[in-house]
Parts: sequence; structure tokens; C-alpha cells
Amino acid sequence: MIQKVAIYGAGAIGGWMGAWLAAAGAQVSAVARGDTLAALRAHGLRLRDGDQETTYPVHASDQPADLGVQDLVIVAVKAPAMPDVARAIGPLVGPQTVVLTAMNGVPWWFLQGFGGPAEGRTLESVDPDGTIARAVPAAQVIGSVVHASCAVEAPGVVRRHKGAGLIIGEPAGGDSPRLQALAELLTRAGFELTVSPQIQKDIWYKLWGNMTMNPICALTGAASDRVLDDELVRGFLSAVMLEAREIGARIGIPIDQAPEDRHAVTRKLGSFKPSMLQDVEAGKPVELDALVGAVRELGALTGVATPSTDALLGLARLHARTRGLYPA
Repeated sequence: MIQKVAIYGAGAIGGWMGAWLAAAGAQVSAVARGDTLAALRAHGLRLRDGDQETTYPVHASDQPADLGVQDLVIVAVKAPAMPDVARAIGPLVGPQTVVLTAMNGVPWWFLQGFGGPAEGRTLESVDPDGTIARAVPAAQVIGSVVHASCAVEAPGVVRRHKGAGLIIGEPAGGDSPRLQALAELLTRAGFELTVSPQIQKDIWYKLWGNMTMNPICALTGAASDRVLDDELVRGFLSAVMLEAREIGARIGIPIDQAPEDRHAVTRKLGSFKPSMLQDVEAGKPVELDALVGAVRELGALTGVATPSTDALLGLARLHARTRGLYPA
């Protein structure tokens, strides 16, 4: 049974997931800071969905030790925040605690128990000194891919725009009692759940679009439709995607689409600002390492040349550094 649930990162996705789990009867708490912490303590977690706003009481603190050991910890932060999370998450995690990662990009546990030529390798671009892996070992992780659009409208106030898709899976593949228990809870809470036999493949497919559209929009300030409308830029995106597709094939997660197929999917979403462009506009650190740096590193591990990916990372990194959004 999963009863005690902590949300580490009560932003758009974490807040939405926490609200639905609270509605399903879970005992939900949250690690938060600043205005979000004050709002959660004063008003609870508020979810707006259509014309309806519902408030859910949560126990919120900026000290994980105040919340105690949990059955489930949902980590829903941006990748640059993970080293700080790793240093603080310990009091929430007991021997049987499940840590569900609801994050973009390649996670630190991606190659653990996965098999293939890069099995067991540590990704320096994501976890350079092993701090994250020591704090949250892959054996306690269940991975996820989120397909939903949510936004923070005010501290402690989340709006769900559309979508409720959630894919979960064991890093080593297969089934397990804890995966079944988590699937039961998430289904009861209303998520449109899929249990994946190979969660890395689902992560890689989502990354296949994110790793190009996010940094290109961040670099140019253009929304997604304008990026795809420029044939030269679209061609560059496709070149990066072909490199990533070859890397995926070599590590056992092939993609059977062409880049133009994925561009067509993106066009159906209309004009939007990806999260990395939103972060640049808000002056927040960008997720370049998990979205692009990890792909470049996997290319080196598998012997795939990545000149287009290198160019994308270099330009996006320099752009972010000049704005103080990426470490020197």
C-alpha cells in the first residue's frame, strides 16, 4: 500500500500530481520554499481545472526531516535542481520508499540495469560526481514520462490545461509488486496510465523532440511554429534528431520515425513556448545537460559522431552563460 506521498517540487507538474493523489485519499506532503511554502501553509494546494478550483490540504515544509519517511516521493524538479535535491532528500527515503522521477531529459539512472553497450555507465553530464546516484540509487527509482500541460498561476496554485497521460516503468524493465502498487494508486487517482516494459524508450522518444525544440526556441526567442516554418532551422533540427536516433538504435531504444514525422506531431500542438524558453524569459537555469549534453555524451559512449548536436549544445550553452543561466 502506498499512503504517504511527498512531492519534491510542487510546481506545475508536481502540484497537479499531488492534488490528484490527495483527491484519491493519499496523505500528501510537499517540500517547498519561499512564496510557494507560505501559500501551501496558508491556503493548501489549489488546482484549477476548467472552471473549477479545488483546494487540498498538504503538510508543507522546507525541511524534509519534518515530513519523515514516505512510501512514495515524486521528484518533479528541473534537472539543474537535482544536486540540491539529492543533498536534502535523505530523510524522506527509507528502504522501501519508491522515488518516482517526473522530469524532462535523460535521468541519472538511465543506464542502470538497462543492458546494451553502455550498461551501468554513469553520465557525467547529468551526475558528474555521483551525488545523485548515491542519494537516490536506481534500485529505488521508478521512471515516468508525463504527457500533460500544466502551469503555475500563482504560488501554490496550479492550472491543468490539458492531458493526463503518465507512463511509468522500472529502470531495469519488467514488472514488480511496487510497480503494480504504484500503477493501482495512479489509476485510482485518475491518471491515464501506461505501464512501460522499457521506460528508457519512452523517455528517449519524448527527448527526441524536446532536445531540439527547447534549446532552439530558447536561443532565438521564437515560438515553436516559427522554428518549424524556417526550412533552414527545421533542417538543422532534423540533423540533430538523426544523430540522436542513431544513438538510440545502438543502445537498444530505436525510433522508427523520421524527423519530419515528429515535426508533424509538434505542429499539431499549435504555437507554444517550450519550457526552456520560458525559463530564459524568467531568468531561471536551463536544462541543457539533461536534454542535450547527455545525448552528446551517449554519442561518445556509442561511437556516434554528433557534429550537429555539438553545435546545438555549444550555441545554447554560450547563450545561457551570457545570461547567467548556466554555470561557467
